[in-house]
Amino acid sequence: MFTAFLIKYAEIGIKGRNRHLFEDALVHQIKIALKKCEGCFSIHKSQGRIHVEAQGEFDYQETVEQLQKVFGISGISPVEYAEDEGFEKLCDRAVMYIGQVYPDRRKSFKVNTRRARKDYPKESMEINAGVGEAVLNAYPEMRVDVHEPDILLNIEIRDKIYLYSETIPGPGGMPVGTGGKAMLLLSGGIDSPVAGYMIAKRGVKIDAVYFHAPPYTSERAKQKVVDLAKIVSAYTGPIWLHVINFTDIQLYIHEKCPHEELTIIMRRYMMRIAEHIAGETGCLGLITGESIGQVASQTLNSLAATNEVCEMPVYRPLIGFDKQEIVEVANKIGTFETSILPYEDCCTIFVAKHPVTKPNLNVIRRHEINLEEKIEELTKTALETEELIIVE
Repeated sequence: MFTAFLIKYAEIGIKGRNRHLFEDALVHQIKIALKKCEGCFSIHKSQGRIHVEAQGEFDYQETVEQLQKVFGISGISPVEYAEDEGFEKLCDRAVMYIGQVYPDRRKSFKVNTRRARKDYPKESMEINAGVGEAVLNAYPEMRVDVHEPDILLNIEIRDKIYLYSETIPGPGGMPVGTGGKAMLLLSGGIDSPVAGYMIAKRGVKIDAVYFHAPPYTSERAKQKVVDLAKIVSAYTGPIWLHVINFTDIQLYIHEKCPHEELTIIMRRYMMRIAEHIAGETGCLGLITGESIGQVASQTLNSLAATNEVCEMPVYRPLIGFDKQEIVEVANKIGTFETSILPYEDCCTIFVAKHPVTKPNLNVIRRHEINLEEKIEELTKTALETEELIIVE
């Protein structure tokens, strides 16, 4: 029945004089999302709303699913248009709408009118009363409930008149691209894809870096990370995934440094490499999936030790989450089942039996001196041999 959608946004509405820039960015992201759908669509904005109209045949469910992945959309309302042909015609259209959308009419309802066009001859309360009376006359089995109705019939009077009674939740947030770009340290675990999703929800374009350690990690482990990036890219748009061969660096650290400090020192070199790539690709910060106290490398002392090597800000959106909260988001966005596939990433291969949980920065720096002979050369080789995968 429906061939058009009224797209609602929330946070964009308070952007003042810059609001049109965010609206334009949202329209752009909607166009990108709907390119994945069958059919053609007209997308335009007017008076605080964005309209999507199908031009011919289209898949309704597929279209809604794609719109639900566009950050910046707070709600998606399938709408029916009515021309302004007088109040009686509006009442007839409302009755017809209820009849078509709700075959079982043993329900309560409420009419809610929003009159954006102030030259319309009737006030909102008059419209509510008149349309409600027409519905009751047509369907006496229905009843009015102004507090908790089964059906909320919304009427918006704008350039056209819009009727809708359902608002499908969107993801909220801000349109991708309005908040700059950042580099995600992406592993095959549960946390980092969720962290990327959450930062992208704030309008940030995401690129990613993955540290691969063949032969200790398999091609299946790398493919798992690519698959996770693909799932996240449904929300963020294309992700440039930088795959770094980290094996020689890990082996060298394993050889030269105390084993209880392996995780911290390896993490420090991952951050250095990620920051280098981020700087060359126009990113303004790094993103990790760290949460305080979740593992030994995520105590406050450990986080301070890894932060110390970075000049860029490091964004940790999961910092106060517990594991169950992270898993809930992973399930919502569809990454959880892929994340728990049993393919090791490079961090888990070289884990010490008793990793240090309160590293002393002065001690860590002193032990990193043991790496001076070859670490710059190994880092340079890792950067020169990176594999770039564009995931979408």
